[in-house]
Order: sequence, then structure tokens, then C-alpha cells
Amino acid sequence: MNPDIIRDLIEQGLPGARAEVAGDDGVHFEATVICEAFRGKLPVARHRMVYATLGERMGGEIHALALRTLTPDEAAG
Repeated sequence: MNPDIIRDLIEQGLPGARAEVAGDDGVHFEATVICEAFRGKLPVARHRMVYATLGERMGGEIHALALRTLTPDEAAG
């Protein structure tokens, strides 16, 4: 697995999202995801939304994913 594939999966699964994903070892990654759909949602719900875009890859091909999830307003401020 590589960061570009993860970014594409997240952006396809969350329309309008922008994701930046990094990870050097192929199994541990960190991502910042900016998406309007996060508005009004608690961090746990936001993370679940991102995990849903990755499906069974989580815990398999992707051993760990550290997330920072923001609305566009939060990212700008």
C-alpha cells in the first residue's frame, strides 16, 4: 500500500474531500483529511467516515492510520 492509493480511496469515498497522506514503511500512515461533510460531527464520527472509505484494508494492508480530520473552515483557521 502506498500513500497515493490511500489518498485516492479517501477522496473517492468522500466527495469533495482533500487528503494528504504520508507513510514510509507501507503499513503505517498518517493523513490529514479536509471535508465539508465533517461539519457538525465529532472526531470519532469523522474518523469512521474515513475508515469506511478504506474498508477491509484497515487492519490488513493498512496496519495503522493516524488521522487529522477538519472542515474547510477549521483548516483555514
